[in-house]
Amino acid sequence: MKKKYILWTALCSMFALASCESVLDKTDLGAADPDLVSGDSVLANLSLNYIYNQNLPDWGGYTSISGLGSSTYTEESYNQGSSQNKYLEGAIAENDVTDFGTALNATNNYGKIRTINSFISDLQQNPKMDAGAKNRLLAQAYFFRAWRYFELVKLYGGVPLVLTPQNAVGIENREATFLPRNTTSQCVKQISADLDSAAKYLPATWASPAANWGRITKGGALALKGRLLLYAASPQFNPTDLNTKWQTAYDANKAAYDALTANGSKLIADYAKIWFTESGNTEAVFVTGYNTSVGDQQRRNSGWEASNRPKYSTVSGGGSNLPSWDMIKAYPMKDGKKPGDSKYAYSDLLFFKDRDPRFEKTIAYNGCTWPMSNVPNNRLWTYYAAGKSVENGGVNFSFTGFYCKKALQTSDVAGSTLDQSNTIYSGTDWQEIRFAEVMLNYAESAAGVGKLDEAYTQLINVRKRAGIEAGSDNLYGLKANMSRAEMFKAILDERQVEFAFEGKRFWDLRRWRLLESTLNGSKGTKVQINLKTTGVPADFATSRDGMKLEDVYTNYFTITLTPNALMSRTAINYLPKYYFFAIPTSAIDNNPLLKQNDGWTNGAFNPLE
Repeated sequence: MKKKYILWTALCSMFALASCESVLDKTDLGAADPDLVSGDSVLANLSLNYIYNQNLPDWGGYTSISGLGSSTYTEESYNQGSSQNKYLEGAIAENDVTDFGTALNATNNYGKIRTINSFISDLQQNPKMDAGAKNRLLAQAYFFRAWRYFELVKLYGGVPLVLTPQNAVGIENREATFLPRNTTSQCVKQISADLDSAAKYLPATWASPAANWGRITKGGALALKGRLLLYAASPQFNPTDLNTKWQTAYDANKAAYDALTANGSKLIADYAKIWFTESGNTEAVFVTGYNTSVGDQQRRNSGWEASNRPKYSTVSGGGSNLPSWDMIKAYPMKDGKKPGDSKYAYSDLLFFKDRDPRFEKTIAYNGCTWPMSNVPNNRLWTYYAAGKSVENGGVNFSFTGFYCKKALQTSDVAGSTLDQSNTIYSGTDWQEIRFAEVMLNYAESAAGVGKLDEAYTQLINVRKRAGIEAGSDNLYGLKANMSRAEMFKAILDERQVEFAFEGKRFWDLRRWRLLESTLNGSKGTKVQINLKTTGVPADFATSRDGMKLEDVYTNYFTITLTPNALMSRTAINYLPKYYFFAIPTSAIDNNPLLKQNDGWTNGAFNPLE
């Protein structure tokens, strides 16, 4: 896909403007500059584009230094590396989560916030610009300031709120520069206010949608506010289950849903094709754009394609996000019921049979048809023969026996021509918020205030798009007359499947304080599909592609499941204090007014206030 890529760096764009000679004469050519916001809206947009580039999340939702949110931090895909993973092993120290930022650095969180604050301040003082144009520019900056603070608060709780550019540290202004932490509730209030300001002035749809693909809209601001307030109502931030917090979350999420649907947002019919539509994508709400360009300075390629394909099928690494057996078992059957509760028989050997259609569109498994590398009928084989994986001759094979194929360009879903030589140039966009999340956020907050009928409606519509059978009761496999607690559980289970490998599971378990109860003590189940030693045709390796898959498994394979054998290191051991990470000691040393979180060394700050 060749993209019309609007989120240029300020440097690349400025070279095209003859009026910018004086602007180029500055130290940091990649930063927002007050000269750019003192004139017309074209130049101000160049500085705003720099803010987009600095703050848009990467594939999988990566927005921070720690990289938390990856599937390797949950049961989606157990970490396979040999080096220590402090998060999984309960070994995090005060200085290990460094997203807070302690140095004067434009790329850390507070450096990015300073850039945004400078843009806002300079633009507010601009007397020349049309008020409408100015407000639209400010609205986008407010959105990203809210985004940055939300990312900090969900890690640490309350942080210092800096809303204007601060002076450098010096003898005469130390008190003005060193700020204490605001409470978590104060931060949530300010983030909400920024998003309200953004929503007030942002358009529901930008003029020239193709040219403005990826620009934040009114619906995007409202959707982020809904996510923020859902977090604030969840047990991590609301352990006493205050109804007022759930009501605030419900109001925000319903407003986001109503605004987006009024402007045409809806689920894309085919779950597999969510990622392969740009302008006109009715499911995209908050998007990071990438392109396929390889010959100019505006290249911004997505790393998702290359990193998730089998290692042997691409020249650029690969083999990431390997689905675990836990993830395989999480999918319901195609009637929406869990394995064992369904009208469809389930067996571990035939794990792929009669499953939720999202399974086939997300998980690549032994014997499945996976059109890639320009081979339309390619079959993936990961079984073991004589104790050795047949995949790629036993070299660079999947340790779990599975691959993630979500959002990978294949000939059956995208008409792709990507092959092993150019996967690194993928331009598939990341959707940080898609409409399905807005629907499930709405459902969860509706359950929180006891509006279970509304929660059922949203959950059913997500399942309907998935292709789950309606059933005689039209509940798409959901239990009738669920309690509030049962509905919460049903929504979390739905999110696990709907958003598999989209960086949502870790945060869902964390905000529901379920990390320990869900994951601790596990090392993952090792799965091995074995070729039988007798009764197998001599030409099996060449004839298997033409056989019906169910017959292949039934006649020629056995399965071995070994609990707690996948990870070679210690079992998962999340600690309760991880629900609010420590402020780095280096930050506290740099700013004596900062207090450490409860539960950590010398902790005196309550992140629940």
